[in-house]
Amino acid sequence: MSVVDVVNPNRRAHIVRLVLLAGFLLGLWYLIGVARILDITDIRDAVASTGPAAPLVYVAVSALLGSVFVPGPLLAAGSGLLFGPVLGTFVTLGATVGTATIAGIAGRRAGRDSTRALLGAERADRIDALIARGGLWAVVGQKFVPGISDAAASYAFGAFGVPLWQMMIGAFIGSAPRAFVYTALGASVGDLSSPLVYVAIAVWCMTAVIGAFAAHRGYRGWRAGRTDSAE
Repeated sequence: MSVVDVVNPNRRAHIVRLVLLAGFLLGLWYLIGVARILDITDIRDAVASTGPAAPLVYVAVSALLGSVFVPGPLLAAGSGLLFGPVLGTFVTLGATVGTATIAGIAGRRAGRDSTRALLGAERADRIDALIARGGLWAVVGQKFVPGISDAAASYAFGAFGVPLWQMMIGAFIGSAPRAFVYTALGASVGDLSSPLVYVAIAVWCMTAVIGAFAAHRGYRGWRAGRTDSAE
């Protein structure tokens, strides 16, 4: 029996495992984010009925919902509507860290071994070294880039082995501006001419500019790294 005959079945098994994981996550994204099988209003009303425990309950519920691709801006807006801009922002941040934790653990357990196997030992070790040097700031930077699902990124970070503490701290730091923006907008839904709305929009614009700049620099650094390794 040749080496190829021994290796290929294992490689195929890892590919199938990752494809199944991606298909499962894509299905969740479609059901929750597109088909909208969950009614956020009903969930918000149910949380509000818990009384003084509502902020903690909303953190837990939002963390779980975020990990199954309920859009973060909707959850943050609901937090602002229920708890106001100040408490609501901290509730949103707690939920964001919770989502990163849940998705990161799930991604690591479901895809870490297969990801390393497909990358190969040498590439996997190089990525581990990169993560050790800048994993925290990679998580922070991702939060600033518009249009990227936080849950999907957290699953990917987990699969690539980003330590859980980096994901939690990175989610807290990187999500702070957007948490304020969407929570403030939710809190101001009854008065869109409020100064808070203009402040939130200004913060969102600055965050988007910083995110675009960071993504551009990250891409240039990645290209430079590939060029250096090729030489």
